[in-house]
Amino acid sequence: MRIILALIAYCWASPLLAQDFSTRFERTQGKETATYPECIAYYKLLDKRYPQISMLEIGNTDAGFPLHLVIYSGDGDFNFTSIHKKNKRVILINNGIHPGEPDGVDASMMLLRDLAQGKKKLPANVVLAVIPLYNIDGSLNRSEYFRVDQNGPAAFGSRGNARNLDLNRDFIKTDSRNSFTFQTIYQLTDPDVFVDNHVSNGADYQHVMTLLCSEYNKMGGSMGEFMHNTFTPGLYQLMKEKGYDLVPYVNHFGETPENGWMTFADVPRFSTGYTTLFSTFGFVPETHMLKPYPQRVSATYALMESFISFVSTHSAEIKALRDKTKATVKTQKEFALEWNVDTTKFSYINFKGYEAGHKASEVSGLPRLYYDRSRPFEKQVKFYDYMNAGNFVQKPSAYIIPQGWWNVLHILKNNKVAMQPLAHDTTIAVEVYHIADFKTTLRPFEGHYMHNHVKVATSRDSIRFRKGDLYIPMNQSANRYLIETLEPTGGDSFFAWNFFDAILTPKEGYSPYVFEDTAAAYIGRHPELRAMIDGQKKTDSVFAGSAEAQLHFVYDHSIYGEPGYLRYPVFRVSNM
Repeated sequence: MRIILALIAYCWASPLLAQDFSTRFERTQGKETATYPECIAYYKLLDKRYPQISMLEIGNTDAGFPLHLVIYSGDGDFNFTSIHKKNKRVILINNGIHPGEPDGVDASMMLLRDLAQGKKKLPANVVLAVIPLYNIDGSLNRSEYFRVDQNGPAAFGSRGNARNLDLNRDFIKTDSRNSFTFQTIYQLTDPDVFVDNHVSNGADYQHVMTLLCSEYNKMGGSMGEFMHNTFTPGLYQLMKEKGYDLVPYVNHFGETPENGWMTFADVPRFSTGYTTLFSTFGFVPETHMLKPYPQRVSATYALMESFISFVSTHSAEIKALRDKTKATVKTQKEFALEWNVDTTKFSYINFKGYEAGHKASEVSGLPRLYYDRSRPFEKQVKFYDYMNAGNFVQKPSAYIIPQGWWNVLHILKNNKVAMQPLAHDTTIAVEVYHIADFKTTLRPFEGHYMHNHVKVATSRDSIRFRKGDLYIPMNQSANRYLIETLEPTGGDSFFAWNFFDAILTPKEGYSPYVFEDTAAAYIGRHPELRAMIDGQKKTDSVFAGSAEAQLHFVYDHSIYGEPGYLRYPVFRVSNM
């Protein structure tokens, strides 16, 4: 009987034991990358075979496919509330945000397999959460002709998603279903460390891997210090031991990198800018496009191993820093909305490049840049990595947003912002912004004509709010996210991204020949308004010569003016 039972068990298990877990990358000796269906099918096999791996479907994408999250948890616990209670660190890895940069897609498939099969070991205090392929839409649009400058693989997807959006500009505005679902995943996992695998463009140099880190000045506080003084140097050392010399992402000015470069301004529209708002250490690895694909995938694999090693070793410190920062941001009174590189401060990077020169172009006959790989060099170059804060705003006690702006409220809710609907129609004394001036780009950027150089006028008023309008207390760990999205002068605010453009055009009006008599009577009752008009005429000759402008001035400054015109519909409740 025992023999029969053993035989049955063997027959049941043998298909799994015989399963081929080699990837397309491996089967083609590094010439090809997995397609989207192959990638998901592969993880389904791992999920079925290994109890340490679970693949979830979370939300939707613009391609109509669900976004998957693959979790590797050594003890088989895939509940993130439980995982955090067990004092484990979570590393969230995002792959294929730009499908033409698939290094992380293939490296992650092999890494999770190797962990499951015991070829590599995941420390017990670390859990991996992997988005196998984020831009499903672009991945399905596969060609061998995209990213013409890149050295392999043979074919891959396009940068734009199904709506032709660059998803690495969509973390705040959330135009795509992909981004909305990513936010769901991010808030679910609450990662300690976020890794967004990419491939760089630009100059030629010897380094296989460059690394963009959350800007440490902007991250600020003890987390910023740890990022700059411990985390980043620690990764550099671990990669050095694996044979890779890292440098910061080559964001050079001038024609070639040896003139130096400045740190990348990872504003909230980008992945690491978004994760900084929620106190996560964020990184964007950028392998070099001209290096052979197998070499790039190996470097990505090695860097993910380095992240695991560093996070495991510094687990307690990372947790303490995040806990402290989340607590601090709840009571922080002042926030900066602007960061600019300080060009008077710099450090030096040991840069390994190639001599550059110029020769006649065979296309135009004019001089063109080229790099000579037979002439490598190693030299110290300047790196401008210090940023100064500006445009400071004071935190209110709360914001109030009328329920009609449901598109904004929908995104806030997805980011686990605590909000309380008003139980009754209520009049509340609030601080009110009016949009005094702004500029708008002449060309669209990612589907938006963005506003910039925003100026506001501030006043106090008592506003009648309706039952169901949302009261947002500013005593939560999402405070920084709320400040940067709701303050209209922020560079990536919802106002900058056109969410509130309806207030920028009036909805009411008047017939001048009728309003002339009404305006005259109003001025007669309000001599202070006549004084304002006369003062404006003395300083503005165009205004002085325009009857239309003066009549409209009366309208705007009278009880007949439209209250909602240029009034920003996010109201600040003053600090008590």
